[in-house]
Amino acid sequence: MPNLASVLKAEVTRLARKELKVETDALRKLVASQRSELSALRKRVSDLERAQKQTSKAVLARKPAEPTPASEDDSKLRFRAAGMAANRRRLGLSAADFGRLIGATGQSVYAWETGKSKPRSQNLAAIAALRGIGKREVAERLAALG
Repeated sequence: MPNLASVLKAEVTRLARKELKVETDALRKLVASQRSELSALRKRVSDLERAQKQTSKAVLARKPAEPTPASEDDSKLRFRAAGMAANRRRLGLSAADFGRLIGATGQSVYAWETGKSKPRSQNLAAIAALRGIGKREVAERLAALG
């Protein structure tokens, strides 16, 4: 006659294996579906990369169009961040005051000087107009702006 403890132990082991099998089967199915989805996504990414390469090659192969300047004056104006900063220091202006003179904010002037952005053509013309004036005229213009 088998020992009661050994029978009980065998039954507990059997039931535990049965429950574990149910749980692991569900996990196996989930992992299998995720693997197939991952494989499909990898294939899609490689197809998209291939298409992107072909598109970029086609764009590079095209002859670039000639740039058309907006007007005669805009094509002659150049912008250098260091030059604008030097001109502002020469005139003894803060970035905010310089911005008021050219119709921009002090934050924009700072961004232009650090090279984070470039001024638009209207601001570029105003910056060019400030190149040849002196401190007295700048003070008069600021006083006129109020």
